[in-house]
Amino acid sequence: MAGAAVIAAGRPLDSLAGITQETYRLKGNIRHSVSQWCFGSIPLEEFAKYCKEIGIESIELLNEKDWPVVAKAGLKCAVGYATDWGIPKGFNRVQNHDKLVADYEAMIPKAAAAGVPNLICFSGNREGMGDYEGMINCAIGLRRIMPTAEKHGVTIIMELLNGIGHRDYMCDNTAWGAALAEMVNSERFKLLYDIYHMQIMEGNVIDTLKKYFKYIGHIHTGGVPGRNELDETQELYYPAIMKALVSLGYKGFVGQEFVPAQKDKLASLKKCIQICDV
Repeated sequence: MAGAAVIAAGRPLDSLAGITQETYRLKGNIRHSVSQWCFGSIPLEEFAKYCKEIGIESIELLNEKDWPVVAKAGLKCAVGYATDWGIPKGFNRVQNHDKLVADYEAMIPKAAAAGVPNLICFSGNREGMGDYEGMINCAIGLRRIMPTAEKHGVTIIMELLNGIGHRDYMCDNTAWGAALAEMVNSERFKLLYDIYHMQIMEGNVIDTLKKYFKYIGHIHTGGVPGRNELDETQELYYPAIMKALVSLGYKGFVGQEFVPAQKDKLASLKKCIQICDV
């Protein structure tokens, strides 16, 4: 893998930490983003400045209060939060809909005004509910917010998560998410295809991306096993996955969501951006 992932100047990835902005150039085929929580020990202003320097376009998974911070650094927030409810409590229960709808209806116009293209959402956990019933319930709730999302041009993206680390989570496979997208029937509802999670649940990443491409609005990365760097320590070859996305005409963001195992977290981020920059 290291032999395939070298920068244009011919230096290996291990030397990226010393590269200046004048010699470090990204190809422009992938729109790079990064999840803030993975680097939460670094103050956001400092982190945003570094991301800008190495060519990252976005820091994502931010609450509204942090959108101006990244904007000040010249970055976007590719994915924002709309509600204070977390992963287990989502759209698969009708009793959750009124609060969720109110939260998204309030946040969608704000996201549009701030240039935040996507707001994340979750199915919620099964807790004994059948997958088809949960799909119908999700569709009912999501359809309530689609007119506002369509009006403001903001996409609601439901994340696909693995059912091992997030035990009992309902939207744990791409086929279920795609069927839900068909029910919702709006270009403003898409899936957040997390490669780390779906490698654990399904594998066959490139073929899955091809099969369900029209339903996918955002991508997350992460090494398997361990959710660490996207390098020779894990089982996926990310340059091939990124090339498949480019060949499919993917125009959304690729959000790095690995948890650095190396001591120098920023050097790890730069290395993984370069691995994905095909």
